[in-house]
Amino acid sequence: MGKKTLPPEWKSKLHSIVEHKWFTGIIITLILINAVVVGLETYPALYSEYSSFFWTADKILLWIFTIEIALRLLAARTIKHFFKNSWNWFDFLIVAAGHLFVGAYFVTVLRILRVLRVFRAVSVIPSLRKLVDALLMTIPALGNIMFLMSIIFYIFAVIGTMLFQSTAPEYFGSLQLSLLTLFQVVTLESWASDVMRPIFAELPWAWLYFVAFVLVGTFVIFNLFIGVIVNNVEKAENGEKEAENTHEEVKELRKEVKELKELLERQAINK
Repeated sequence: MGKKTLPPEWKSKLHSIVEHKWFTGIIITLILINAVVVGLETYPALYSEYSSFFWTADKILLWIFTIEIALRLLAARTIKHFFKNSWNWFDFLIVAAGHLFVGAYFVTVLRILRVLRVFRAVSVIPSLRKLVDALLMTIPALGNIMFLMSIIFYIFAVIGTMLFQSTAPEYFGSLQLSLLTLFQVVTLESWASDVMRPIFAELPWAWLYFVAFVLVGTFVIFNLFIGVIVNNVEKAENGEKEAENTHEEVKELRKEVKELKELLERQAINK
């Protein structure tokens, strides 16, 4: 699993090819073409008329992506090192799944997998990878915020059911309906005209409830979400800069050691 698959010089050349900006650009272009093809398939009239073209295009793109993964696998230091990267796992599984279902009758599954292939643009573009990695780092902190948000939702849903159950049963007739209504309110989608105004017409003090929930649920909680995400994006960027600086320092140190070794060898020869 950890053995080298190619001679070092071949591996070095292959690595320079797969890491070249032109190679990356071509793969991104093909992913975008795949996205357009999949999008065009959603038009039934177009798909029924050119179904053979769509099928052929998909098979060609699938095999191109397969060759790309194979080249990256061969260019890796070892196979084990290649699969240490979670993004490589993602790319490999998406392409492998395409081959698994390409001859099957699961047409819907196949088309969904082809759509997921578009998501490979994230794994190819470094800036998008950094952003997704930063978002994944926020999951532990977001768990606490979600728990806090659940408590706020539950408290306001119970209060709303008690206050407006008889006035607006279609919105606050039960705890489940109240939670769904509050979800609409927190998205700020027509909450004032559709939800608050009819209740406000009968209960003039109802605005206090809705304004309080919008202030707490939308502005406070959403700002916490945004703050955590921005903080982790900054941490990811700083971590990458530190890694680059460390790499440069190691290169400088190796250069100095090499120069010192050459100097000692010359002195030994002169003696």
